[in-house]
Amino acid sequence: MLAQAATTDAMVPYAAILVVFAIAVAMALAILILTHLIGPKRHGEVKQGVYESGMPPIADARRRFNVRFYIVAMLFLLFDVEVIILWPWALAFYEAATGSTPIDPAGLMTKGFLLGGAGIFLILLLVGYIYEWRKGVFRWD
Repeated sequence: MLAQAATTDAMVPYAAILVVFAIAVAMALAILILTHLIGPKRHGEVKQGVYESGMPPIADARRRFNVRFYIVAMLFLLFDVEVIILWPWALAFYEAATGSTPIDPAGLMTKGFLLGGAGIFLILLLVGYIYEWRKGVFRWD
């Protein structure tokens, strides 16, 4: 009996998650059903046609694109990931520099260590940026 009470008490924090999940599923089902019952029932060639941001499709969607578009996308991801990696580093560096919260109980991660690691990271990114620049990735002619 005591084990069952302990299990029930352990599950209490998850009850709110279950309620939110049930409400989300119920709302999704209600929206789908109401849209089907109340929504307009028009059919035709225009309604059944492909919609591409208001423009009629003029070519096959599987055509080849210039590699520059993919390179720009990869560069965007590279520098986006850089910011994502630097954000927790900045927090850790701030905490190490001010001593507000101990990050490392052993004291191995000092502000000099963190600054050096970020410096190496930024130098590697700068080398990659210069390499891409020399290869002509940023030229669109």
